[in-house]
Amino acid sequence: MAGFRFLTAGESHGQSLGAILEGVPAGLPLTAEQIASDLARRQRGYGRGARQQIERDRADIVSGVRHGITLGSPILLLVRNRDWENWTRVMQVEPLSEDEAAELTVAAEGGDKRSTPVTRLRPGHADLAGAIKYDFSDVRNVLERASARETAARVAAGAVARAFLAALGIEVWSFTAEVGGVAVDPERSTRTREEAEESPLRCPDPEAESRMIARIDEARSNGDTVGGVFEVVAHGLPVGLGSYVHWDRRLDAALAAAVMSINIVKGVELGLGFEQTRRFGSAVHDVIEGRDEDGRWIHRSNNAGGLTGGVTNGQPIVVRGAVKPISTLARPLPSADLITGRPVEKAHYERSDISVVPAAGIVGEAMVLLTLMNFALEKFGGDTLADTRDALEHYRARSAATHDQADGSGPAGSPGSTAAASASSGESGSGGDD
Repeated sequence: MAGFRFLTAGESHGQSLGAILEGVPAGLPLTAEQIASDLARRQRGYGRGARQQIERDRADIVSGVRHGITLGSPILLLVRNRDWENWTRVMQVEPLSEDEAAELTVAAEGGDKRSTPVTRLRPGHADLAGAIKYDFSDVRNVLERASARETAARVAAGAVARAFLAALGIEVWSFTAEVGGVAVDPERSTRTREEAEESPLRCPDPEAESRMIARIDEARSNGDTVGGVFEVVAHGLPVGLGSYVHWDRRLDAALAAAVMSINIVKGVELGLGFEQTRRFGSAVHDVIEGRDEDGRWIHRSNNAGGLTGGVTNGQPIVVRGAVKPISTLARPLPSADLITGRPVEKAHYERSDISVVPAAGIVGEAMVLLTLMNFALEKFGGDTLADTRDALEHYRARSAATHDQADGSGPAGSPGSTAAASASSGESGSGGDD
């Protein structure tokens, strides 16, 4: 059975979004205020649209917590959609009566967009693929769930994972690394984490941010949208999360899948990512300098992004997500009609953001947090937070302990044995990758 998992539910203009988390250990302090902080971060950012002026996202903790402490039972979170008030008839769950159906028909004939079935497909969205897959004649049935509004539930769930990992000394943060082709310069990234968090685009480079904002303004004036790149960094992880023994136990693969699952992400990099293909190996691989006085392994660089062989190596994890331009354009692209199959001059349009890179970074944080929590619980287990902490501390102590190499008394093949010393000298063994 899975030790930890989460699911989300809900539609963009339905009554609420939901998230259920199973496998959160008992004894974790958790309040709605902790979750509200991340939900508010997701709503901010230069280039956001009118929906963010309507919603004031907050998650109600419905189950799994008593007196501010998790119980070990499933946690249910609900995020209410304030915009539901404007969509109650269009999105109601119960079957429409004849009078209610007639009401929608009259509203549609009068030009009410909400009441009108959506058939003009939007390029870049799930409209066509979803409608064909599920045999819908109204794309509303697709776009309501495929909407990025669903990520509010992910962020709420991620906030629970943040609280759990913070209790283990692990923290995760993100920043905007690029918008519209304008990238941060590490040498000009002078803002502290707190200063970057409060900036319009959550960007550490003030000069680059000014040019990013100009690109967003250019897109807005042209009725267009613009994408970019966010970077997520995780600190405090022990060596050894994940495994190289099977493909589905590799942490790097799980992180890539988690970040790629975000609606707007079309590419994921770990560490240097594709840049590694443009360099010689001597300029890529992270030199291991040895242990420090606390027993921690030190690398000269972190080009691998904290993961080697699908396993954490003690360095910070670095994950980047490539955010495509938002698919809904104020000046819609040409498209086709779902019912007739014929071309139309303009695709369907509903209100939209211009750029969401800062918000996508918050969603990226949530997916990294949830993935790391899953792998941490897989390795350390625990029905209670105290159990998990104890297992982690025992593992850290074991990992920091040095092997007795002086007398060669270790088991055969261990770092303290004669055989291992000979192999590690570089004088024997192929060292091959195949």
